[in-house]
Amino acid sequence: MYLETILLLQKSHGHAHGVEVARELGVSKASVTKAMNRLQNEGFVEKEDYGAITLTAEGLKLSTSIYEKHRLLCAYLKHSLGVTQAVASENACRMEHIITDDLLDSISKYIREHQVEVLKWGEE
Repeated sequence: MYLETILLLQKSHGHAHGVEVARELGVSKASVTKAMNRLQNEGFVEKEDYGAITLTAEGLKLSTSIYEKHRLLCAYLKHSLGVTQAVASENACRMEHIITDDLLDSISKYIREHQVEVLKWGEE
């Protein structure tokens, strides 16, 4: 969820700051600092001394993949089950990390066949 949040902040502001990430996720700044250190060590983010956080190429690739799954899952849950955007989004956040490629392919096929509208980037 950290990478996805950084992606959306980076798309809208060019970068993210720890305080923004904390606010978006409803977590403490200490939790963000710990997560950013881990993500930096894994090569997914770069953190500047003045606090700007940006995704590396690998971080951008992974976070984009996660966000695309999120968008597809939201559209599917709303269309097929009739749940609200809030319920779809909350559950998509959980599902996007564990869904198999085969199931995601089936959901993509369903969305295409039923011409389901998928929200654009950042519309959630």
